[in-house]
Amino acid sequence: MFFDKFCIFACLNNVDMKKVSILLSMLFVLSLCSFGQDATTNGPEITFKETLHDFGKITFNGNGTCEFVFVNTGNEPLILSQPRSSCGCAVPEWPKRPILPGESDCVRVTYKNTNRPGSFNKYITVFSNAKVNNEVKLHIKGTVLEKAKDAAPQKDNSSSGSPFNSASSRN
Repeated sequence: MFFDKFCIFACLNNVDMKKVSILLSMLFVLSLCSFGQDATTNGPEITFKETLHDFGKITFNGNGTCEFVFVNTGNEPLILSQPRSSCGCAVPEWPKRPILPGESDCVRVTYKNTNRPGSFNKYITVFSNAKVNNEVKLHIKGTVLEKAKDAAPQKDNSSSGSPFNSASSRN
């Protein structure tokens, strides 16, 4: 009804209908955009402080465990599902309970092959119900050192005496 009255007004005042229809179309599109919901405003969001842990050099059979701390920066509870590792030697542990908005927790990753010397570079993919970053890759890397060799007892050659009596001490 409004459009009909507007068209009659436009015709009486010599307004180009093509320009009017373009103007109305633009107003319609802008109104749709302004009423659309932003996907990032509602829902959980996961933010990790770091996504890479470099162990550096790990001693043979040393500790290969680290923690990746994260915060739910969204406004709804965050739920993590089972993370997947790039191999069986990087084992993740994650919170099974919902993480409330503003709360922090961690994903603990254990590298189990600290009895195999050499460098490693693995990743764990964390899945969640986050609206934007619902898959985050956590990386671990480092080098496991060679096993220390057991040393045989060494003879102490620091004393100048002989273990046998000398000829001068026999007199």
